Amino acid sequence: MTADGVIGTIVEALALPASARVDARVPKKMLVEQGAPTAADKRAIQDGIDELQWFAACKPATIGVPSFADETRDYLEIAIIGCAFRPAAKSTRLIELIHRAVPYPVLLITANANGAVISVAHKRKAQNEVDRVVIDHVVATTDQRLDPADVVQRAFLQSLALPQQNRADLHALYSGWLARIEALNAAQVSGAFVATNDSTAISRRRAALDDHSRLTKEIEALRAKAKREKQLNRLVDLNLAIQRVEAELANIMQSI
Repeated sequence: MTADGVIGTIVEALALPASARVDARVPKKMLVEQGAPTAADKRAIQDGIDELQWFAACKPATIGVPSFADETRDYLEIAIIGCAFRPAAKSTRLIELIHRAVPYPVLLITANANGAVISVAHKRKAQNEVDRVVIDHVVATTDQRLDPADVVQRAFLQSLALPQQNRADLHALYSGWLARIEALNAAQVSGAFVATNDSTAISRRRAALDDHSRLTKEIEALRAKAKREKQLNRLVDLNLAIQRVEAELANIMQSI
């Protein structure tokens, strides 16, 4: 499947009404001007992006979901954006730049030869800077090839449909899509995709995913250190530490 085909499949899975569709190409020049703080970022955009498209604008008037506002966030619209990357693209940095460049929360679908990545990033008002927003952090899937025979990927796509989301307001809707991405990441560990709108279950899974990531990195660091260690007694201590963290990781995996 081509990058355009992968992106189009995910956009269709959102099941957005025709009133929300924009389907307009976004010039790279606009992203360079608004989302590239450094010369290196400008080069990354020019060299790495093949095409950027604004697929839909999810607003109260287009999808019938109320806007959201509190002291830190103003969610008037959710932008659905797709981007085809070139082979040598600096994908992680480009994803962050696109999220930073758009003043609204973005559901971003990027694709290259390895598959597609779906990412979101909650945004909040910047302190002491009126009309500026900052992102909390980017939450993204791993590369997805959208294999129809893959039960997990099929369930993930089906879970993205707008009618299945919490439609209390645009913040709740966006949080629901974020939770679907976390559910897919959890399924990479557990093998089972579980979509839910239960806030307690989502918070518990989020904490478990954070612990899993932290412990996995800790094990990698300990193994790297063990490979370099020449003293037998220190090597024994490192191996014991690895076993301890692996046991902790195994417990965490049961709760994902």
